[in-house]
Amino acid sequence: MSGLRELFGGAITATLPTTLIDASDFRQIPDTQEVYLSPTTGISIIVEVLESVSAQDLREAAGQHFDALAHDNDAKSQTVNETIDVNNDSNGATPNPVVLYGTQLVQKFNSQTADEVRILLALYRVPHKNVDLVMTMNVPMTSADGGAVSEDDWGSARGIFDEAARSLRIVDYGLFA
Repeated sequence: MSGLRELFGGAITATLPTTLIDASDFRQIPDTQEVYLSPTTGISIIVEVLESVSAQDLREAAGQHFDALAHDNDAKSQTVNETIDVNNDSNGATPNPVVLYGTQLVQKFNSQTADEVRILLALYRVPHKNVDLVMTMNVPMTSADGGAVSEDDWGSARGIFDEAARSLRIVDYGLFA
């Protein structure tokens, strides 16, 4: 079951599964991030306020954020599978996102093998604040430490992400002051 979640003290809202655990309840999270974890899998959803990247084209900008994530993950390889424009029906109150679907091979901790992690990334550009609001979902398809999901679960995860991406609303642009 999903419900409307308030992020960043209510400045942003999005429809997310009610079963997700707020990671700030048990570890320190930067003020620029909201992190939610699945209690039964390795799936995570992160909403992050970032400075806009240099690319003016939003598809290219989404690719730059994906590349930065691959760098941060020390990914052994990365592939962008699809990039699409999404209409969020907010009548301009919140920018329409560009959504990128990709895959990274990430070697975690002291593991001998790389995990296949499917990445879903939604980019909301807020040009008058020089902000890129980025929501990512990390879905481990293989995982040396457990938490991998099946192809069926992947389909469900993608549906959850698509709903979250369409439902995200920026309620208070003062967040980006």
